[in-house]
Amino acid sequence: VQLQASGGGLVQAGDSLTLSCAASPSTYNNYIRGWFRQTPGKEREFVAAIRTSGTTYYADSVKGRFTLSRSGPKSAVYLRMNSLRPEDTAVYYCATPSRPFVSAASYYQASAYDYWGQGTLVTVSS
Repeated sequence: VQLQASGGGLVQAGDSLTLSCAASPSTYNNYIRGWFRQTPGKEREFVAAIRTSGTTYYADSVKGRFTLSRSGPKSAVYLRMNSLRPEDTAVYYCATPSRPFVSAASYYQASAYDYWGQGTLVTVSS
């Protein structure tokens, strides 16, 4: 399974970016997809997740600013990030488990995901 994440870049505070994550084989695009982020010296932090049903979950720090969506069955997942802040600066990773679902108690845990993309860097300047 390969995950291809893209869309990172350098922006100013208040700007927007959209990250995308496509899985191969495409079957895995139907699985729950999580986004995490990591800064040097810190553990990987949950950002958002989307289930096959379309149900989404967000970390409190991004709720109301980030929106996770799918364009359709077996399609890529998109993380729209609005009102970016310097503290959003991190390497963003998308991830998927080896099975379609993870429990409601674990979707925010990195250990629930088996496959990870290579990461895309988002830098927000003040």
